[in-house]
Amino acid sequence: MEGESVLPAAGDAAAPEVLALAKVVARLRAEVVDLEGVVSMTAVLERAKGVVMARADVSADAAYQLLADRAAEHRRSLLEECWITLGRAGRGPASPHPWGRDGAAEPAPAPPETDVSAFRSGGYLVEAGRPAGSRQLLAHLARGLAEVRTPDEVAELLRAELGGPEDVDAVMIYTVALAGSLELVGQAGAGEATAEQWRHIPPLGGVAALEAIAAGEAVWLEDPEQDAEQYLLIGDPPERWPSRAWLPVPAIGPVTTVVGFFRTRPGAFDARTRTLLRRAVRLCGVPLREDRGPHGTYLPHEDVASVQAVLDAVSGPAVLLTPLRSPSGEVEDYRIDAAAPESLDVAGRSGKELIGRRILETYPTVAGSALWEGYLDTLTTGAVYEGEPFVYEEVTAGVPQQSVYSVRAARLGERLVVSWIRHDTSERETRRLAELQRLGNLGWASWNLVTDTITWSDQVYAIFDRDPSLGPMRLEELPLHLLAEDLPRLAAAVQRLLADGGAIDHPFRIGTDHGVRHLRIVAEAQTDADGSPVEVHGFFQDLSALRDAELALRESERANLVQRGMLKAERALAARLQDTLLPVAQQSLELAGLRVDVAYVPADRGVNVGGDWYSAIELPDRSALFVVGDVAGHGLPAVGTMAQLRFTTKGMTITGSPLPDVLRLLNTLLLHTAGEQQGATATMVMGCYQPGDRRLNWVRAGHLPPLLVRGGVASFLPQPVGTLLGADFDSSYGQDTFELLPGDHLLMYTDGLVEDPGEDIEAGLDRLAESAVRLLREGRGGSLARSLAALRPGNRDDICVLDIHLPDDA
Repeated sequence: MEGESVLPAAGDAAAPEVLALAKVVARLRAEVVDLEGVVSMTAVLERAKGVVMARADVSADAAYQLLADRAAEHRRSLLEECWITLGRAGRGPASPHPWGRDGAAEPAPAPPETDVSAFRSGGYLVEAGRPAGSRQLLAHLARGLAEVRTPDEVAELLRAELGGPEDVDAVMIYTVALAGSLELVGQAGAGEATAEQWRHIPPLGGVAALEAIAAGEAVWLEDPEQDAEQYLLIGDPPERWPSRAWLPVPAIGPVTTVVGFFRTRPGAFDARTRTLLRRAVRLCGVPLREDRGPHGTYLPHEDVASVQAVLDAVSGPAVLLTPLRSPSGEVEDYRIDAAAPESLDVAGRSGKELIGRRILETYPTVAGSALWEGYLDTLTTGAVYEGEPFVYEEVTAGVPQQSVYSVRAARLGERLVVSWIRHDTSERETRRLAELQRLGNLGWASWNLVTDTITWSDQVYAIFDRDPSLGPMRLEELPLHLLAEDLPRLAAAVQRLLADGGAIDHPFRIGTDHGVRHLRIVAEAQTDADGSPVEVHGFFQDLSALRDAELALRESERANLVQRGMLKAERALAARLQDTLLPVAQQSLELAGLRVDVAYVPADRGVNVGGDWYSAIELPDRSALFVVGDVAGHGLPAVGTMAQLRFTTKGMTITGSPLPDVLRLLNTLLLHTAGEQQGATATMVMGCYQPGDRRLNWVRAGHLPPLLVRGGVASFLPQPVGTLLGADFDSSYGQDTFELLPGDHLLMYTDGLVEDPGEDIEAGLDRLAESAVRLLREGRGGSLARSLAALRPGNRDDICVLDIHLPDDA
């Protein structure tokens, strides 16, 4: 039966209840196997009791108690104490023993320092030249385990006891670390080099130790050639140990420790040896668990008795659940370890009757439910689980019983404290109705016209701001609270309701100590056989918040309409002003022997007019002035600043002022401008072309560099010093000069031609250079500025471009 599985195949579609039942059956099978092992060890206990009874002259029960007390005194397990007792008895009548004739335990001499080298001598294992039997070997092992303190000492003791009779040459002990890997915690005989090489084993496939922990069963490696094909074999060379075994250390929870035995003897482990190794590892469970637990730490559990004492003092149902985990660490079930006296389940079990029960065995339909997932989430994250009410059904003695529960779960260490409320149908519906009234800010009311009785829900008192001690309001009193202008219409509606029973749905207003409230009444009458109303049912709803929201929305819409009108008028004015200030948007000019192509494209989005501008004029000395600027902001302030800069620039350059001086004066002008334009800033690039020597003197104020296309190659001009206008009184501006050659194209532009949101400006500049070269190669140099602007459909900002071209025949 060990190889069979009650769990469905991976591809089967099984209900959660079926899976839960299958897990319970599998666990019960495992318990049967454990019970078989317990039965096999019962003989050891009975023999030890017989030794104590003979030497201490006590009854069987007293002998058992003496063994238990002795084990507790020396922090051993009862099984270890039994083996020690039998081992002492095997030395003959002269052997000292701890039991006095009066039944009391005589003080035993203090054990000497553990010397594992003594175990290798075989002194404990040889009697009259013959190997000792399994019973005596296990007794010696148990006595030695009572003295060891570290996993290394456990490994050395196992090697010493099993080395002679079983050819065990090395022992290695691993425990589960973080992320499912293995850490070597103790070894004997493997050697430092091998131990260091295999100290940490990641969670890989083909590791026998990991397989033993995951399955909870021993792995026997008895054929080196075949084993090497399936597993990673420890050792250099692996043939050093022709047979080996990995045995998991039994534990209450998930298995976390495994012991490996490495033999120099080839061949299979016989049945006697397998049983001996299993029992030896079982004896090692206590010292190994005391040393470390899962993931390298051992955390003590909470005191269940203390929790039970707390639950005994609280009112209401509550239980303490301990998660029961599979060998892989997954929660398979929960056990009730403590319960409050008022804890009552659907089958009538209460208090102490619940302790010891398992959730899936007692309540199997919980498997796979939202409650089960809530338990797992709380256990994992620590977040408190408060589930929605749910219906649970249990069949007891063939009779189905249903109840409605609301469950709350909180983590306490590695356990869960679960409390619940049991609802009946009427309580649940009453609670839901109260929540509905509160959320909808409405309350129900009824008027019995025959008995002249009135009933209000609690929420109606809150709606009318009425003290509940005054009782409900009669229909005749209602007009006293209404605003005067609402009284005639509501009175007519109530008269119709009382006269012919027709339903009404009417808004009205009342005055309260907290101001005017907007209410709504919805009611209908129940009539008798003659059609006369005998009872009125309905509800009141407070619409004040909704009414306030409607008024605020209307006011917001009105303000938006006004604002939109103002923005529309401002945009129209700014657009007209911009059209007046700037020349034709797209044109070609001939200035000082240069051909100038101009393109200006306003932004495709928004309602504001931008501050991009340009100027291309001939100066009195027959030279040509080229300017491109960009004022920060939009609307009339930006257009006004643009006009100031444009006309001031023209005036100053016509009078012959040097270009750096023009920028310094424009900077001062912006810093001293008053009114709406105060604090305005702008960027600008300006050049003055002398046709005689074809030289262009140019300056910039925080603007993007001009692009020169010469001989099919595009490059940006080195930038002279110059910060943006309107930023600092101490700003300085430099000037640079270069010579235009026949065929050159010089581009001055604003940032709308190159900038995209979220993109680095360098990418936009590279794209501009590539586009300019490509367009000239395609023969579109005569309208280069307009062609470049056309490549930016849906532009988010204004675009202004000047293409200054020196013809090839110049």
